[in-house]
Amino acid sequence: MSQDIVTARDIIRSLPPVLGRFPFIARGLYYYLAKNNEKELTLGKLIARNAKKYPYHPAILCDDITVSWQEFEAWSNRIAHYLKDQGLVKGDSIAVLLENRPELLAVVAGASKVGVACAMLNTSQKGKVLAHSINLIEPKMLVVGEELLDHAEGVRSDIRLSHSNPMLYLADSNTLNIFGEAPAGYSNMAMEVSRCPSSKPVLTNPVVMGDTAVYLYTSGTTGLPKAAPGSHRKFVRAYGGFGMLSLAMKPEDVLYCTLPLYHGTALLVCWGSVIAGGSAIALRRKFSATAFWNDVRRYKATTFGYVGELCRYLLNHPVSDQDRNHTLTKMIGNGLRPSIWKEFKERFGIETVAELYASSEGNIGFSNFFNMDNTVGFSTAPYRLVKYYEGTRDPIRNEQGLLEEVDKGEPGLLIGEITKKWAFEGYTQKEATEKSILRDGFKKGDAWFNTGDVLREIGCRHLQFVDRMGDTFRWKGENVSTTEVENILDGSGMVEEAIVYGVEIPNTNGKAGMVTLVPDESETAFDTDKLFTYLKDNLPAYAVPVFVRITEAIEKTGTFKYRKVDIQKLGYSLDRPHEEVYAWLPKTSGYTRLTPELVADIDSGAVRF
Repeated sequence: MSQDIVTARDIIRSLPPVLGRFPFIARGLYYYLAKNNEKELTLGKLIARNAKKYPYHPAILCDDITVSWQEFEAWSNRIAHYLKDQGLVKGDSIAVLLENRPELLAVVAGASKVGVACAMLNTSQKGKVLAHSINLIEPKMLVVGEELLDHAEGVRSDIRLSHSNPMLYLADSNTLNIFGEAPAGYSNMAMEVSRCPSSKPVLTNPVVMGDTAVYLYTSGTTGLPKAAPGSHRKFVRAYGGFGMLSLAMKPEDVLYCTLPLYHGTALLVCWGSVIAGGSAIALRRKFSATAFWNDVRRYKATTFGYVGELCRYLLNHPVSDQDRNHTLTKMIGNGLRPSIWKEFKERFGIETVAELYASSEGNIGFSNFFNMDNTVGFSTAPYRLVKYYEGTRDPIRNEQGLLEEVDKGEPGLLIGEITKKWAFEGYTQKEATEKSILRDGFKKGDAWFNTGDVLREIGCRHLQFVDRMGDTFRWKGENVSTTEVENILDGSGMVEEAIVYGVEIPNTNGKAGMVTLVPDESETAFDTDKLFTYLKDNLPAYAVPVFVRITEAIEKTGTFKYRKVDIQKLGYSLDRPHEEVYAWLPKTSGYTRLTPELVADIDSGAVRF
């Protein structure tokens, strides 16, 4: 792992630009530290404030569509009235199945104004998984975009919607002007909404900060998704913590967002930051590396939302004299690997990397407020890094049954203390919520949220991501970090992307390392001998992957997370004829391409690793 260190001198050096953001810091802290759940400080209030302060300034940009803050406020109010007229009340929920487009944000904003929570459905889900996600919430209604009508129709008979007219349709067009025609069994939501007043809805039971605004789902990479409620307070914290403290967003800023809005990084962090500045969010349905910079120039974007893999895709494109011909100076997101951090900043001229650490369900977040390299920043929330069992989410308890902190600089399991101020909102499933809580950790009666992630302090309370629990495995009696091996592979210049994991071999102990990789475009014929030599030179022998799978593309979720469970299940089998699989066989000095006969020998134990 990178041995990055943050010193007091680094913090002092960063102070001039930080102090230049002082007005944002003061206001940001007010919102970030807001703790009165009964206060009427909500998503709807923040949007209404922007409509009053910046009525004609763009709130949303999408293709040729521009929606001002005043127009957005009126639109969301009409949606609020419509839902209220349909009998929905504070505490109810609706499910939203829309791709990245202005209608999605309008529905979330409108529903929030009457206390109706939106379950943000993953647009890549179909069939049983989609039905499971919807039924977890038991929503009153389902809002379906024309672009995802087939997905909804596929589960219509399997979902529970408690409303007499539950299916709402939005045409795949600018529904402010073009309503389209709803299919049989659906209400034309855009047409119905257009008939509603644009005034602020009046409620006898006002919406407050502690009420649920959205439900966000876990990615489902390790099983069926879980739903995590997100209160208005999460929007308020993102508004203050990211929009003001980290990015100092202003009305003239434009944040380009290609991340799916059903994910917290896009909906809470990116949109919350935009609302904080009275800025504009520029939307694209799906990320495209080839269209990225043209869109940035088109929208005059100053900021963009990222996950680490998105940055890798941009770096993999050939160097161009247009790499700095843009207005981007800031970026916010998570997962930017140390191995490409500085290269990305220098190539594209990015000044501020607001790397963060957070989770949809968690009670703790970190932000790179001082703009340090290779860190998720620091947190004002109470947390500790504790000793843990390798390869599990389980912390180690001592003879007294208490948790123990790791030494400074050592990797530790991150846990966040659950207090009234730093509440853990958990999941809709009580058993899943309880499973994530560690009780009586340091004293009787305390409670801690187990993030399941391993980080280490690199100085001045700044943390660096080390590993996600489960992403380590034991081989030859040693612990292997998948992240460490992936970082070494990143530096080879031979791969476009790579994912490392452990696979079981019959009659052996532990798991053998395996990498699935996509060769770099410059590699005309992939040289496995060259790769092996490079890995041997840069890794201890036990960490060199035993198996290598070469493919054209690695399947991911909509938020660029690898479907690691599916890849692991495949192991070193030859079930995919278009892919090549190699093995480092005993007493050899390179990789050998596997044949059905060799696989049979390995499975039978004839090849002894």
